[in-house]
Parts: sequence; C-alpha cells; structure tokens
Amino acid sequence: MSEAVLYGAEYSVYVRAARLTVAEKGVACRLVPVDVFAPGGPPAEHLARQPFGRIPAFEHDGFSLYETGAITRYLDDAFPGPALQPSDPRARARMNQAIGVIDSYVYPTLVWDIYVERVSLPKQGRSPDEAKIAEAVTKARTCLEALCEIMGDGPWLAGPEISLADFHAAPMIAYFVMAPEGAALLDQYPRMSRWWSAMRARPSMAATRPAGVPD
Repeated sequence: MSEAVLYGAEYSVYVRAARLTVAEKGVACRLVPVDVFAPGGPPAEHLARQPFGRIPAFEHDGFSLYETGAITRYLDDAFPGPALQPSDPRARARMNQAIGVIDSYVYPTLVWDIYVERVSLPKQGRSPDEAKIAEAVTKARTCLEALCEIMGDGPWLAGPEISLADFHAAPMIAYFVMAPEGAALLDQYPRMSRWWSAMRARPSMAATRPAGVPD
C-alpha cells in the first residue's frame, strides 16, 4: 500500500485533526506544506485538489479526498490499527453529533472569536474586539455544555472509547485554552477538564503540536 499524503499547514486545527488520526492509526503519511494565505491566494495546484482552497486535502494510492471528516473516516476505515469509530449505531451517531457540534459551533466560537481575538491578533499588533470576545464566552459555555451532555459519563466525547470526535475537538481546545478566558472557562467544566488532561497526555498530541502551542 502506497504512502498517504496530506496537504496543509501544521497550524490548522483541521490539518491537526487529520494528523492525529494518522498518528493514532499508525499510518505512513507525509505532510506537504500548503500556504492558502499566499499572495494571490491558494496555489493553483492546491485548487485542483480542493476547489474551495481550504486545507487539508488528501491523496492515497490514486484516491483524492478533501473535507476533514471524510479524510479521518477514510483513514479509520481503510487502514489497520485501532478502530476510531464506534460500531454501535447509536454510539456512532453520538460521535457524528459531536463532530457536527464541533464544526458548526465550537470552531467559530472557541477558535475564531476567542483565540484569534485574544491571542492571535495581538501578536500581529492588532487590538482584540472585546465585545466579540464577551459574546463568544457566553456561546462557549453553550458549546462546552453541549459536549458534556454528548459525552455523558465519558471519559471520551463519544463514550468509553476514544474516537474521531476527540481528535476533531482537541486541536481547537488547544488554541482555546491559550486565551485566559478559555482556560478559566474550561476549568468550570470538570468532565471537559478531565477529558483535556487525558487528551494532552497522548503521544499523538505531542507528535502533532504546532509551533507556539504549549504542552
């Protein structure tokens, strides 16, 4: 079986979600850097792989794919290693529900409205939008409460076994807790705090850590 190739940038939460899946499955996969913010926009060769100019994109043995959820599910289905999706239909539905919540609500709120405003923009010499952050903190509570409800007794987001939902969420939480508001808020949700402690300890997290993201 030929080597898999992932196209993207290590700072991307979605690229890291795919890389976490690769690491957990033990898949031989090469990361090819792509700068979607280059002058003039995404490179033409990348647009041929991903017409919307997003990352990641993926290739394996003549098969091309984009969208993180599709990539991670393919990695789990196509390669040997630990199963990262529940076999029970209801448990798998919970996993997919968690991923949907993460994509639709967690990502824009915890990453863009809190991390980017509080941490990323000041590094560029720009002032954060305090009103946006304040509004996002309220939304972030709803996000964390929803994930706790889906998790139930856990310890993982989709139940007793780690799954793709955990790898989808972890890169976003890693950025979220870099903001003081994020770290303080996560501490208010013991189940999510325990989950984050367990996720941070996994070797795959260390192996995929982007520059500038603390342990």
